[in-house]
This record gives sequence, structure tokens and C-alpha cells, in this order.
Amino acid sequence: MVYDVVVVGAGPAGSAAARFCAEHGLKTLLVEEHAAVGYPVQCAGLLSVSAFEVCRVSVRSILNEVRGARMVSGLGGEVCFDAGKTKAYVVDRAVLDREMAEEAARAGAELRLKTYVAGIRDGNLLTRGLGGREEIPFRLLIAADGPRSSIARMLGMERSSIYLSGVQADLPCEIDPRYVEVHPNASPDFFGWVIPVNNRRARVGLCSGAFTKERFAAFARQYPAGCVHLVSGTIPLGVMPRTYGHKTLFVGDAAGFAKPTSGGGVYTGVRSAEHAACVASACCEKGMFNDGALREYETRWWQDFGKELSVGLKLLKMRQAMTPEEIDRLCRVMDDPEILETIVRFGDMDRPSALVRRLAVKPSFLKAAGVIFASGLRHILKN
Repeated sequence: MVYDVVVVGAGPAGSAAARFCAEHGLKTLLVEEHAAVGYPVQCAGLLSVSAFEVCRVSVRSILNEVRGARMVSGLGGEVCFDAGKTKAYVVDRAVLDREMAEEAARAGAELRLKTYVAGIRDGNLLTRGLGGREEIPFRLLIAADGPRSSIARMLGMERSSIYLSGVQADLPCEIDPRYVEVHPNASPDFFGWVIPVNNRRARVGLCSGAFTKERFAAFARQYPAGCVHLVSGTIPLGVMPRTYGHKTLFVGDAAGFAKPTSGGGVYTGVRSAEHAACVASACCEKGMFNDGALREYETRWWQDFGKELSVGLKLLKMRQAMTPEEIDRLCRVMDDPEILETIVRFGDMDRPSALVRRLAVKPSFLKAAGVIFASGLRHILKN
């Protein structure tokens, strides 16, 4: 049997790709190397409302609803944004991932667990698993196998330019369940976070390019001992130079679609999966799978969210150049009614450029934030 599409990896991006391909009427196979979908968990589990909606699942996985955020410098500066309505969901990622895989199967995709990809040869996916060694013929491959994509390595594709590692623990603590806490100075490369699961438990985590374990230990020391659950993971930042080639489309973290401003990848992963499925359908209908036919995929995702990822990466590099004292000053500057109203009105976890443009034309913000920060924003908008 020749499959129209084989999707590798049953995370949100992979399951969404399999579901969309099956809904297009394509003979679709979804393979996952682990014995169960959703494990191991490698995500903070905070999804914007938009990200949750594109997953097209029930509310079973939702543990808490968040309406705002507190940014804490650790040097006295602090600012709180309250949208007055739900802006994000704290979810059980294992439950979410399983439901997305189930929806892919309901749409008609075949799912194989404990199936490890060993190679690609002559239009066949070489796998090892419960059925032993197999050669699975395909017309098109969708790689959704995460930040360290083995498919990209096998095909000799250039990958993301930056990789950060993260650690997160579920800890018992008293916390306001309405707000996520962001601690920029907990990590000079990214930030630390405290995500409320409820008013008595939070996910305390940190992401960094180096010394992640040590920085996390120092950051978590302020919270009570008694870890309920510990997870770790990798975040790719910077889209791979080409997200298609060799009869393959790369989606989600495998393509480097994690948002540089937050590290989240569910929204962009599912959106990229939808674009990949549309291109896969057109390619199968025409019987064309060369790079010229696949190039449409890159055009589609760039027009959708490519500019946002580019702006986000520039913002990240700008943030990484800031000192702890400058971060503290920024927190104090933002704690202003006019600026807070702008952030609440235009802030978007998935599409930050609109807010950047608004702040960049506010004289009060730019004057208080400083010349270096102001010139940085102008450079981002110009390029």
C-alpha cells in the first residue's frame, strides 16, 4: 500500500497535519515513536485562546484560565497586565495531545505507535517497531518530529540556528490563578515563568541557552519544596532556511516555528500543519512532488505568521542584549495606565508585531524606556 502522506510525530502539529490530510481525502499514516501519545510531556502547557481554538478539541484538557500576566524584574520593578477576560488556558498537554491524535484517527488517518523511523530510501520510510522492520511507501512526507528532527538530519536539511533548553516543575504554592508570572532576569537568554494550575499549585520553569539546571535551581529556590512533576525540553528558535525539499514538508518545531517571544509552538505548529495539508492535497491531485510544487507551502506559512516570527526573533535578540537593570527599568516604565491600556488592547501572544508598532509611536514610552531601546524598536519595524 502506498500512502499519499506519511506524518512523522504525533504532537499537536503532527496530529493536526494527519487530521487535515485525512479530511482532504488523502490516504494518511501517522507514526509515533513512543508507546503513548502525549508522553513524555515537553511543554509548559500555556496556550493562548487562539492556539487552543486551532487545535479543534474539547475543553477536557483545560486546567485553568488565565486573564493576565505579572512581569517581575527581581530588582523591585514589577508590572501587571489584566485583560479582564480569558487570554490563555493552562492545559494538560498529555490529554490535549491524545485528543488531537484521536481526532486524526476519526478523520480517517491510520495511527501507528512505537514506530521508530530508521531511514528514508527510494520513496520509502524505513521503520522499526512492533511490526519489526518495515518499508512504508509514500508520495509525500510531513516531518513533525520535533526540534531535533531526525528527518531533517537524514535528508541533510539545515536546521534552526538557536536551541534553548528548558526545565519545569509542578510545585505546591499559594498563587493567584488569574495571572502568569514572567521573570526575565531569571535567565539572561530567555526568562523564567510561574504558571498557575490552580490557586495552590504552579508550574515553575525556566529556559536558557546554558547553565539551565543551575539557573532553574536558583530560580525555584524561592518556592516550597515538594516537586509534583518534573519535565524538560528543547525550544528551537529561528526557522530552518528551507522548510521543504526531498518530497518532505516540515511543520511545527521540526521547522523551527516556536515563537521567540514565548517559546510556544502549538499555534504556529497547527497553522503550519493546515498549510502543509493544503499543499499536500494539491500535490497529490497533480502528481507533482518536486521542490517547485512544494515551494507553495513556504509561501503560505510566511504570509500567515512568518513576519511575526521574524519580529519575535529580533525582539529576543534585543532582550538578550539588555542588562538586569535595564529590564528593571522597563518594568517600571510599563507600569503606567496609558501604556498598560495599550498592552491590554493590542497585546497578542501569537502576533506581537501590532503591539510593538503601537508602543514604538508612544513618545512617553520611548522617552522613559531610553534611547537604546527606542532605536531597537525602530530597527525591528524598519526591517
